[in-house]
Amino acid sequence: MDTKIALIGIIVEETEAVERVNQLLHVHSQYIVGRMGLPYREKGVNIISVVIDASENIISSLSGKLGMIQGISVKSVQAKVKQ
Repeated sequence: MDTKIALIGIIVEETEAVERVNQLLHVHSQYIVGRMGLPYREKGVNIISVVIDASENIISSLSGKLGMIQGISVKSVQAKVKQ
């Protein structure tokens, strides 16, 4: 399977959405290279960065599912070269 490296940036604006985000990330944990979460208390949001090594379909699917969660903003960027 051809895979790509991608960075998925998640901004959590509603804490009720955290459980669903963690659930989706757990389902895709076999593809996750690393994850970092930062609370930004002054603005009342949490920022999660996820590095993933997966096929383009899996990257798009995960980003899309995360984006459908209310209170979540998601953007992803993929490396230009396949690994």
